[in-house]
Amino acid sequence: MSALAKGRIKIQAFGITEPHAGSDTGKIKTFALKKNGSYIITGQKIFISRTEQSDYMLLLARTIPTEATPKKTKELSIFLVDLRKHLGKEIIAKRIDLMFNHHTYQVFIEGFTIDEEYLIGDEGMGFYHLLDGVDAERILIASECIGDGIWFLDSASQYAKEGIVFDRPIGSNQGIAFPLARAYVEIKAAALMRDRAAEKFDNNEKCGAEANVAKLLAPEASWIAANAAFQTFGGFAFAKGQSLERKFRETRLYQIAPVSTNLILAYIAEHELKLPRSY
Repeated sequence: MSALAKGRIKIQAFGITEPHAGSDTGKIKTFALKKNGSYIITGQKIFISRTEQSDYMLLLARTIPTEATPKKTKELSIFLVDLRKHLGKEIIAKRIDLMFNHHTYQVFIEGFTIDEEYLIGDEGMGFYHLLDGVDAERILIASECIGDGIWFLDSASQYAKEGIVFDRPIGSNQGIAFPLARAYVEIKAAALMRDRAAEKFDNNEKCGAEANVAKLLAPEASWIAANAAFQTFGGFAFAKGQSLERKFRETRLYQIAPVSTNLILAYIAEHELKLPRSY
């Protein structure tokens, strides 16, 4: 634990998503067969971040056959996998070429054995252990998006003050100023909800609604700021190698992952509005 806290050991990879089980986590097929106090794990993962840059991976696998339980989410377990021992051997990682600079991989797990001491929590309860961390993750991602949005606004506002068109700063035109002002409002609103979610989380209070709302608002606010910044910079925004072009591509991710906007709306509809479950 000390080495982890000091950054000497890196646990950054989280093996959940599979080719045919994205948001529907209960449909994953990677299987951990228990045998003589160990588990033999076989399966495939996709879009697993930082696999080659991590020392360990938290791996979600099925430990109870589907036909043995009527509840698909009560079949999953989490394991702590030492990538230093298995990567390149029983675990093969192939990097996926993305539209932005992010290390993510397809992972092929070819039947490696792991001792049962590396099972995290209770067998079959991995999905619920996973849920314990989603609120923190959503608050974290919301914070990242708010930071991105502020960066877009700062960059565009500075350029709008300095850029001259028709003998005056381009920021004096409402067509430039108003989108930036709107982006500012969206970011401030998202930040308030993020702060509320973080406060409740820190006080060990239920914060599912606040964390989900923050995760919805912040990526949308960042995207609004990104588009306003692009419009402000005009043709210069498209120049390859510039931070604006790169950040524009990166910020679009967070309306899709981790957890898509539609799933957040489904959560709010069911848990806050008490509407019938949609999935």
